[in-house]
Amino acid sequence: MTDAKKLSESFVHLGLGATAVSQPPLSGAEWYADYVARHGSDGAEGRLVSYYTFTEPWDVWEMHPKGSEVVVCTVGEITLIQEVDGKEQRITLAAGDYAINSPGVWHTADVEREATALFITAGEGTEHRPR
Repeated sequence: MTDAKKLSESFVHLGLGATAVSQPPLSGAEWYADYVARHGSDGAEGRLVSYYTFTEPWDVWEMHPKGSEVVVCTVGEITLIQEVDGKEQRITLAAGDYAINSPGVWHTADVEREATALFITAGEGTEHRPR
């Protein structure tokens, strides 16, 4: 890669053999199915590095069954909500703070104002449910 790219537009796949592969621009929900087709053979060891800006609470819960997810707040403040042993735990992250979603932990997030976060996700088998 010879040119700088915006992580918010072009995510990165961290794969087997310590590889890092720039991804095509995010184009909607179908992008994720295409990502699995490109890198699914890396299994649970593959990681997606993504960067999102949020202006409102998430409308879904998600869970990554086969690996941990690192969440790093880079701008603003985001409250990560984890469901552990049937109870909600809230972790408020300010810029520079991080938290880890352990494998199998359902999680969602609240945002009061604009916030941006970086995610390093072991996404194989990710599940979603309405909030």
